[in-house]
Amino acid sequence: MRNFDINEDPHRRYNPLLDEWVLVSPHRAKRPWQGQKESVATEKRPEYDPECYLCPGNVRANGEQNPDYENCYVFENDFAAMKQEEIEFKADSNTTFFRAQPERGISRVVCFSPRHDLTLPEMEEKDIENIIRTWQKEYTTLGANDFINHVQIFENKGSVMGCSNPHPHGQIWAQSSLPTQVAKTQLSLKQYYTKTQSSLLGDYLQEELVKKERIVLENDYFVVLVPFWAIWPYETLVISKRHFGKITDMTDEEISAYAAILKKLTIKYDNLFSTSFPYSSGIHQAPTDGQLHPEWHFHMHFYPPLLRSATVKKFMVGYELLGESQRDITAEKSAEILRNLSEVHYKSEL
Repeated sequence: MRNFDINEDPHRRYNPLLDEWVLVSPHRAKRPWQGQKESVATEKRPEYDPECYLCPGNVRANGEQNPDYENCYVFENDFAAMKQEEIEFKADSNTTFFRAQPERGISRVVCFSPRHDLTLPEMEEKDIENIIRTWQKEYTTLGANDFINHVQIFENKGSVMGCSNPHPHGQIWAQSSLPTQVAKTQLSLKQYYTKTQSSLLGDYLQEELVKKERIVLENDYFVVLVPFWAIWPYETLVISKRHFGKITDMTDEEISAYAAILKKLTIKYDNLFSTSFPYSSGIHQAPTDGQLHPEWHFHMHFYPPLLRSATVKKFMVGYELLGESQRDITAEKSAEILRNLSEVHYKSEL
């Protein structure tokens, strides 16, 4: 019987944040079939689009007019997933299977820039810093509402991720309950902190920095790595080196470092397949329930769907939907590929 080879043999990896497992099948990366081929959209977007609902001065679908904004612009989502109004509700205690409860919340849109054609990797670092400071303000303002216990900051980039408007923007959904993924993460973080009096992600990061197998980028304040338990082919995790729980805890130096590392990471993503790389990204941080949360360690997830080219995507189908998440290319190989990519955007070299 031969010895196990993590780079060749099928195996499962444990995700301590969600208390879940992922099946890794590195040998399948050698398959000759490369998947579905599609045409790539290569159109050049204008700096201003008179038909865009998010551009400065334009009228949105609900009839409201955007101001002639010059930096970030934040507004209430015209088609919000949740409503602020309080609704009278009495739970039905006589049912086991038909449980429901109202969910109050606030949904906002954050336009990153007045420029219709600039995504994060093509923005100046100072402008990304402005986005971060906007996120800080929104986290504070929304979290101050007594019915808001969680503030989720996220971005869906690209039509393949369901983004309905190409103008670079993100969203913030603030709500009364902890969403399922956040609640599972909090449970894991709290159990670890109660047991060790230290940060789960802080301790994990220290071991990753020693191994260096999955590190993509690093500066004085932040690290980007492909997590050992990654599901998506080029999934990454941005972790603060210092243990703090929320975006408002950042120093000015950390804000600058965070902006710099976000720019470099998204440049690498675009350079991977010479395309505007789609992804869903989001910040995980302490709830806004008024409680102390020493277990929380600031981090940000990037979940990109592309697999082998700009047109071949990873789908969650079959076994992933019925069994558990599965990936072929290892986290170590993905990190090596991303690490070796240029930090100069491919458009600058054309």
